[in-house]
Amino acid sequence: MVKIKRMPITKSAKKALRQSKKHQIRNLSYKNKIKSLIKEIRTLVSQSKIKEAKNLLPQIYKALDKAAKVGVIKKNTASRKKSRMTKLISKTS
Repeated sequence: MVKIKRMPITKSAKKALRQSKKHQIRNLSYKNKIKSLIKEIRTLVSQSKIKEAKNLLPQIYKALDKAAKVGVIKKNTASRKKSRMTKLISKTS
């Protein structure tokens, strides 16, 4: 089924569309940053480079906290991801 996108007609709808596009770009940048950091930590752990992975932990914490603060992800999701990354690193060391 093809979804038909409708163009905004009213002034407020046009503004809402502009805002949602800006928000979407900003939100995606937060999510991509988180995903890349998590992927990097996982690869470092798989290569047994625990020291480098531990050095990345503050960065992932910062990115997750910021994303949760601005509403990209929920607070518990951020906590869960932080917990799992810490657990992964401490388990292998």
